[in-house]
Parts: sequence; structure tokens; C-alpha cells
Amino acid sequence: MPYEPPTHTVERSIRATTGAKIVAGVDEVGRGAWAGPVTVCAAITGLRRPPAGLTDSKLISPKRRTELAGLLEQWVTAHALGHASPEEIDELGMTAALRLAAVRALDALPVRPDAVILDGKHDYLGSPWKVRTVIKGDQSCVAVAAASVIAKVHRDAMMAELRSEFADFGFDANAGYPSPVHKAALAVLGPTPYHRLSWAYLDALPQWRHLKKVRLSAEAAELESGGQLGFEF
Repeated sequence: MPYEPPTHTVERSIRATTGAKIVAGVDEVGRGAWAGPVTVCAAITGLRRPPAGLTDSKLISPKRRTELAGLLEQWVTAHALGHASPEEIDELGMTAALRLAAVRALDALPVRPDAVILDGKHDYLGSPWKVRTVIKGDQSCVAVAAASVIAKVHRDAMMAELRSEFADFGFDANAGYPSPVHKAALAVLGPTPYHRLSWAYLDALPQWRHLKKVRLSAEAAELESGGQLGFEF
């Protein structure tokens, strides 16, 4: 299906209305996986024309996505990755883990952005960052689309490296997301050290249910329930 290429419209609006000079696009991958980290990329692109074919990473074939990520890493003004581990996800909950990974990515940039475009409708980043959320920003905003592709390719590569140790789980194909191969291996072998142990999939595995972790952090629970993290503009 044809799609409209991403533009710099949101970034131009932020620059015009707030005076921001450096705007970063931020996107995540791994939120719905059962195993592996959640990974966030922050990308600064300026207002230059991006490489052809840029869009949401999920709409690009794996081969082209890998090629495009290599081009983007040379094309962007700057980019950085941040991760939150399965243990951190279990301890903090996904919302707080996303914020942790995003802050790590933003802090790793060589310059501090004046504003951030965040994919989706929820601001999981919050103060002191000035955030503009954009639904389907990975399709409509150049910087967010670039972050989407780079994050996806890097996380997929991280998960593929686990195939030699955990071949039965098919991490090189499913990247830690639920799949028939993944589910079958879990039922027989149980979770690996890379699995999120606070997640509900363990409820369907009686022989491994005793491994499930329960989060006790009140702050994390509040964040997960939708507590306001900051402000948008």
C-alpha cells in the first residue's frame, strides 16, 4: 500500500512556536516482547531530506531495514541508543522502564535537545524534557522514523546474538516477541535469563508460574496506571 513519506512539519512547528533549535525524534522497540530489553533511539536530523524509503520500521522489509539503518546512521546529525533490561522492566514496570531507556538515549547524545518528538499519544518521558507526542510519528516525522529504524535494527541484532545459546526459542526470527516457536520452547524449557518474569504469559505455564515476579514499587504502579509524568507543548 502506498504511504506518504515522513516530513519535518512537526519539527518546523516546534521550532517556530518555541524557539527550539535542536529537536530530537524518539521511538522505542521491544515494548510488547516477552524477552529482551526495551530499546529507545533518539535521533537528531536537522531539516535535510532523508534517504529514500524512510518510514515506520515495521513497514520496511528486514533486508531493506538493515540497509536503511546503515544509511541513516551516517545521515543523521546525531543518534544514540538506550536500553532497559528485563530485570529493570520487572522491577519498574514498562512505563518507567521506557523513561529510563529514553533518558539514557537522550543523555548519550553529543548535544542536549531543546525539544523531543515522542512517538505515540502518551508522554512517558516527562519533565524536564519538553515533549510533543505524535500518534504514528514513526510514519509522519522524519526524526522519529529514523529513530524507529535504527532502534529496530539494533535490538533485532542484539536478540539474534542469543541464538547460539538459546536456539530453541528462535530469538533471531521473533526478537523475543511471542511466536509459536517461542511459546513451545517456553512450555518445555521455561524462561531464559532474558525473559521478563513479571509478565502474564507465565500464568499460562503452570510448571514455571513459581518464577513469576511481582512488582511492589508504589511509584512504578502509579506510573503504570497513567500518572502524569510531565507536560506537553
